[in-house]
Amino acid sequence: MASLHGGPDHDHDHGGQGLGSHDHGSHDHAGHDHGGHAHAGRAHGGHAHGHGGHGHSHAPPDSLRAFAIGAGLNLGFVIIEAGFGFWSGSLALLADAGHNLSDVLGLLLAWGAAWLSRRAPTAKRTYGYGRSSILAALANAMLLLVATGGIILEAFGRISHPEPIQTGIVMVVALVGVGVNIGTALLFMAGRKGDLNVRGAFVHMVADGAISLGVVVAGAVIALTGWLWLDPVVSLAISVAIIAGTWGLLKDSVNLAMDMVPEGIDPAAVEAYLAGRPGVSEVHDLHIWGLSTTSVALSAHLVRPGADLDDDFLSATCEGLKARFGIVHPVLQVEQGRMQCALAPKDVV
Repeated sequence: MASLHGGPDHDHDHGGQGLGSHDHGSHDHAGHDHGGHAHAGRAHGGHAHGHGGHGHSHAPPDSLRAFAIGAGLNLGFVIIEAGFGFWSGSLALLADAGHNLSDVLGLLLAWGAAWLSRRAPTAKRTYGYGRSSILAALANAMLLLVATGGIILEAFGRISHPEPIQTGIVMVVALVGVGVNIGTALLFMAGRKGDLNVRGAFVHMVADGAISLGVVVAGAVIALTGWLWLDPVVSLAISVAIIAGTWGLLKDSVNLAMDMVPEGIDPAAVEAYLAGRPGVSEVHDLHIWGLSTTSVALSAHLVRPGADLDDDFLSATCEGLKARFGIVHPVLQVEQGRMQCALAPKDVV
């Protein structure tokens, strides 16, 4: 079987999508005669598992610092904004503070996951803690939706019973919020394409920046017109926009957690490449998934009738998977086809 990890430097979302780790132990190899294995250049006879080009890439080097700075800035701003929100009586400002608090929690989750993903594998956690980044991205999306839902409920109540607000204070605090959120988002801009966890933090920060900007605009219009109902209406409009933008993050996170083939990788193209390798007559039990938000994995059985163990073949195939598809951790099981593989049928996992 073959597993692969795609690095974060690829523009495909598979670099930024962590697909859940695939449980190799769940595959039934009872029908195989594993006389031996070839690991990274060592041949032992029988089948061969090729591990080539191990380039395990975890969170980008600057991401831990970015999470720390972002969490600190936003936590300080939440305290200030909530205080001024109560003082000024602005729902939009309080809603923004609540949303920023969810961002702080999301950043802390992402920070912890980025740190865990850098830890070495153990005897019982042979893939390390990479999946924690997938869970953090999923939790980040859910936090964003829950916080936005709370804003929507409160806004509906305020539409029927608008309350006066101190527009000057609201606008000044919200402007500071724009700066904090956009500044934090810039910390994650470089890594957002290579790591879904970082992308989740980026989306969260941009969304908060949009909310803060909407609060500024609403405050200015209310000061000029006295339309108190505009405060909750603006909150509703921004909340709907955030939900629409968060849906993609939630969908990608769930797909990764469910071991879906990463976006940007065509499984048919991968299978065609493997089938076209010298001496290969059949490819089966092909699986492509993610081990984390920065690592993609592949497993496959290659049938090579009459072929001996060939380290050069394994190495070249692994390098090809890395160069063509960003697959940097392939594990290839080579069979001679003298007996039917129990995992050959496509409906068998």
